[in-house]
Amino acid sequence: QVQLVESGGGLVQAGGSLKLSCAASGRSFTGYAMGWFRQAPGKEREFVTDISWTGGRTDYADSVKGRFTISRDNAKNTVYLQMNSLKPEDTAVYYCAAERTAASLRRTSINYWGQGTQVTVSS
Repeated sequence: QVQLVESGGGLVQAGGSLKLSCAASGRSFTGYAMGWFRQAPGKEREFVTDISWTGGRTDYADSVKGRFTISRDNAKNTVYLQMNSLKPEDTAVYYCAAERTAASLRRTSINYWGQGTQVTVSS
């Protein structure tokens, strides 16, 4: 069974930090880009960031540049999202995603999704 399982979400005050993790299992993810999307109530799901298999390419939405950092550990089949200087507008369900492509996940069809983890930033 192929699974992507997110963890690390929760409630944090504006200006604080959280670190999300996504552990992949059930098959080899060699060659897969992995990344994060988010969806707030009443809004479309939007791209946040992704990273290539080797870590040599990263992409960030303008709204999170300078505040969020993506990384991965292929020996653990895990991708991370370090979120600093959090704002109330970052409140959303965050979804882990994976697809076998060298391109950014920003405009790519995606076959594998996690169940999502809630991030809430209070004022």
